[in-house]
Amino acid sequence: MINIRTDLAVEAKEIYESENKNTKNRIPGVAVKEYTENDIKVTDVEILNEAGEKAMGKPKGTYITIDMPKFTHYDSGIMENVSRVLSKSISNITNLDESMTALVVGLGNWNITPDAVGPKVISKVMITRHLKQLVPDSIDEGVRPVCGIAPGVLGITGIETGEIIKAVADKIKPNLIICIDALASRKMERVNTTIQIGNTGISPGSGVGNKRMEISEKTLGIPVIAIGVPTVVDAATMANDTIDLVIDEMVKQSSGDSEFYNMLKKIDKEEKQRLIKEVLNPYVGGLMVTPKDIDMVIDSVSKIIATGINLALQPALELDEINQYIN
Repeated sequence: MINIRTDLAVEAKEIYESENKNTKNRIPGVAVKEYTENDIKVTDVEILNEAGEKAMGKPKGTYITIDMPKFTHYDSGIMENVSRVLSKSISNITNLDESMTALVVGLGNWNITPDAVGPKVISKVMITRHLKQLVPDSIDEGVRPVCGIAPGVLGITGIETGEIIKAVADKIKPNLIICIDALASRKMERVNTTIQIGNTGISPGSGVGNKRMEISEKTLGIPVIAIGVPTVVDAATMANDTIDLVIDEMVKQSSGDSEFYNMLKKIDKEEKQRLIKEVLNPYVGGLMVTPKDIDMVIDSVSKIIATGINLALQPALELDEINQYIN
């Protein structure tokens, strides 16, 4: 695969298919299922074995991608529908009874808006573990104990995020960890419009090329569900895609037997991407791009994710009851 920065399994699938057109949309070791839930498109990508890991560049496991409708951030009804689809997706890859404790972790830097989705989700999650311990008679029996933490980032705390989570997990011994983080996409059209849920864990900072200690069942000994939203796209990737579009258009407009046409067709895409990065690096470095309405969108996305988590972790409660605990 061309080394294009993306954290989304569905994009890794698209990249593989574009580079291996003779596969007839069949990727070795990968099962893909697309369906619609409440008029919302959902794509399940399951990496089954080592062949799938090699083809996709991602560890074996399940990745569920929810494509949010165009006007999600402006419509409370659509936001709730997305939350319910997210809740169902979380429930499909977890196995908890009401007595088990869940730890929700909001990864990211709350001082940087595109990276603040994790901490913002924590502020909207229904936290109940302390209530179950201190005032058990005051809350419903069906309420699951949930706790949350926003551990910050290495540059603020001086401590690896994974070390903080492991220390907390060793102390409270949760049965499930749900991590929320900002991701990077290779397409601007997916930024702030896609939610990915996976059961393979997460590496904080990987979305901006700053990979840290992995947070997964392998490192913690506890099942880890990762929820991510792409909030940025790599500037070099944007430039690469733009140039590809220009070249494709020029090829369409040129004569099939012209020297210029043949030159365009021979351009090596991997070499072109390397050259773009070399040219951009002295001027913009590792520049990441995000939309101008990111503040409003992050507030909306964090509410969608928090509501989905609350519904998944508190199946005995209706949404109105959950909101009474939060508001």
